[in-house]
Amino acid sequence: MPHFILDCSENILELKDPKELLDEVFDAAFSTGLFKRDAIKVRLNSFKYSLVLGGDSDFIHVFGNIMEGRTETQKGDLSRKIVTKLNQLFPEVPIISINIRDFEKSSYINKTML
Repeated sequence: MPHFILDCSENILELKDPKELLDEVFDAAFSTGLFKRDAIKVRLNSFKYSLVLGGDSDFIHVFGNIMEGRTETQKGDLSRKIVTKLNQLFPEVPIISINIRDFEKSSYINKTML
């Protein structure tokens, strides 16, 4: 059930095929062994207007939302793998970052849990 939501400058979509970008984040997350393949969700939001580094610099930021229970080491490894992959794909992009947030089991529900 992990959700990886990528925010990026609109120009990122011209540098690489968006499907390739989504696939690479998916593969990096799956490679950690923390998630089942059919549970991982990756989405992309591009922004036409942004102010980054005092101008219109390109950026990619990943918001990783995962179920609580993973260790800090596991979350750090997940973050490093995703940022490393994105940096390999976009070495010219000055800002590539991620943060991981935990869902609380007590408050998370989806329709299959009803």
